[in-house]
Amino acid sequence: MKKNRGILVLVMTVLVTAFLIFTTAVGFGPTGTGAAKNIKTGLDLSGGVSITYETSKENPEPDEMQDTIYKLQKRVEQYSTEAQVYQEGENRIIVEIPGVNDANKILEELGKPGSLYFIAHKDSQGNENYTLNTQTGEYELTKTIEEIEADGGIVLSGTDVKDAKAAVAEDDLKNKTNVVSLSFTKEGTKKFAEATKTAYEAGNDTIGIYYDGSFVSVPSVRAEIENGSAQIDGMKDAQEAENLASTIRIGGLKLELTELRSSVVAAQLGEEAISTSLVAAAIGLALIILFMIVVYRIPGLVSGIALVIYVCLDLIALNAFDLTLTLQGIAGIILSIGMAVDANVIIYARIQEEIAAGKSVRTALQAGFKKAFSAIFDGNITTLIAAFVLNWLGSGTVKGFAQTLALGIVLSMFTALVVSRFLMYAAYAAGVRDEKFYGKRKERTPIRFLQKRKVFFLISVLMILSAPVAMLIFKGTSGEALKYSLEFKGGTSTNVTFAEDMPIKEIDARVTPLVEKVTGDKNVQATKVVGSNQVIIKTVTLDVKEREVLNQALEEEFGVSKDDITSESISSTVSSEMRADAVKAVVVATILMLLYIWFRFKDIRFASSAVIALLHDVLVVLAFYAIARVSVGNTFIACMLTIVGYSINATIVIFDRIRENMAGARKKEDLENLVNASITQTLTRSVYTSLTTFIMVFLLFVMGVSSIREFALPLMVGIICGGYSSVCITGALWYVMKTKIKNR
Repeated sequence: MKKNRGILVLVMTVLVTAFLIFTTAVGFGPTGTGAAKNIKTGLDLSGGVSITYETSKENPEPDEMQDTIYKLQKRVEQYSTEAQVYQEGENRIIVEIPGVNDANKILEELGKPGSLYFIAHKDSQGNENYTLNTQTGEYELTKTIEEIEADGGIVLSGTDVKDAKAAVAEDDLKNKTNVVSLSFTKEGTKKFAEATKTAYEAGNDTIGIYYDGSFVSVPSVRAEIENGSAQIDGMKDAQEAENLASTIRIGGLKLELTELRSSVVAAQLGEEAISTSLVAAAIGLALIILFMIVVYRIPGLVSGIALVIYVCLDLIALNAFDLTLTLQGIAGIILSIGMAVDANVIIYARIQEEIAAGKSVRTALQAGFKKAFSAIFDGNITTLIAAFVLNWLGSGTVKGFAQTLALGIVLSMFTALVVSRFLMYAAYAAGVRDEKFYGKRKERTPIRFLQKRKVFFLISVLMILSAPVAMLIFKGTSGEALKYSLEFKGGTSTNVTFAEDMPIKEIDARVTPLVEKVTGDKNVQATKVVGSNQVIIKTVTLDVKEREVLNQALEEEFGVSKDDITSESISSTVSSEMRADAVKAVVVATILMLLYIWFRFKDIRFASSAVIALLHDVLVVLAFYAIARVSVGNTFIACMLTIVGYSINATIVIFDRIRENMAGARKKEDLENLVNASITQTLTRSVYTSLTTFIMVFLLFVMGVSSIREFALPLMVGIICGGYSSVCITGALWYVMKTKIKNR
């Protein structure tokens, strides 16, 4: 790159960076298109629509309620992965959808759950169950649903449908067409096979799909279908296919629901949650950039510019892809910022090593990026695999976290490997060529990590064992192994109508602290119903006496009467199915990460060591949750997932260096010294990355609201633990396996 071009690149970078900053800060047009303020935020950060449904069945069975809640959760994820569905009382289901403020529109789009029927065209006597109205062009029933059901005309109900998805298929002429793909339950497969056989033998007769009082589709049957899947064609576009698929999914609930009430609610974490988090993030980012400049000089300045570009691109992308930002999403962004810094640290440390080895600055730049690539690529791809699986198999907050994390990983790789590289070459071309601007890294005497491996192993075993010990002790004393929040075990919802409209800031300042004091619950969710004097207070489960004490405190402090206070038990917002989805996703992700590391390193001992260290970090943080009695809620899932991504990335860097050193080592070189040298060579990276990520989380802890602090505290423990396991455990584990177990 010539000097003039280098200067031009630097000037253009400044202009592009300014443009991106302006876009995220202000945006364009009257609505501020592209601005960070327009990012869709979750219920915890900005509120949304709350809808209360009541089952038509007075005393539904528990399994019917759980099945309905789970399917409804899947349905509302079209609006946001952060939507919540949970039970209130005996026969009510509450749906909370973030980022929207039009309850009527949601109700209209959501439809009426639990009223889907597949109806045969004719009954056993040959009489039509439905006919085409030639005037309106619509199909109409000739009998009531009850009469058709009595005659056996309803061949399937919504509960026989396992899933419905919009898809693209080819017709007989190889033209692309929009369809709806159906899959049925085991019982539904049998019913559908019989129904399609009858319809096909009758001369390609139809089976009408009847939902919420009208026919949504009347497809012809062109073959007997026995494999438990089917397609509905004739869709005019993808939107029509998606609408029909959504209709079939919502209609496939076990219970028929009717809307009881709907309202717009404010943020669960309070008004200050976003502002304090943004200030903390801004300060943290500034400190990280300053740190990088002090340590790495010109490369540090380049990384600062790349980091600003990354943050802006991440925020713009969240807008563009209409992703919902929640507390869990903030965790994903923090992790990806840490990984963006990590990539730059790996590159610049390599450049300093090459300069110290006597190479020119230009050659050092080329070699630094080349040698750092494999560690950056493998670390990010491994975490990206985890994010992909979590989005694929997870649900709710897990899916939202995965989407935010995946976006951050892709953008951080782009800024580190493309933007940083381009800027470094441009700076060099512009005349910044003296090695003093880049620094040298002196060769360190290898630290004897492996010689202390027994001590490290003992410390780790004791930390891991403290988890079950603490859980058993607390199980015996308090009845709970872990301190589960209302998201995991349900609780009590108290609806209070105050004498006057109370602003959110006042609720945060007066109501929430009072409830926390009376109940002893540090995770109180006080949510304002917009346009009314009502405040919904969610706490851990309160018995009759505790409810009376809370009511008395509210009466004395705010002058509300007993008639203005109502309480209901609510179920967990994280259902057993959602927990099962999360566990399944983590297991599959772990297996795929193991396979990837095995494939890349050609040694299963590398993969096994990485996974063991990962499990070590998770168990240590679990021990912290148990001992410190930190509430286990939605943030618990986000915290554990963050640690998984962070830990595996740090380990990959060390293993990459071991692999490199083994390739260039003499055959008789002592393996123990080689591993010690590899860990020592990457120690600066391990310390710096842990430090920068820790700074971001620490500022969230110091400046955030109580819920954010409860999330940040175990995350800080996880960062420290991840750094410890990467440096002290992983290399030692691999060495033990290498010397004791033959690679197969």
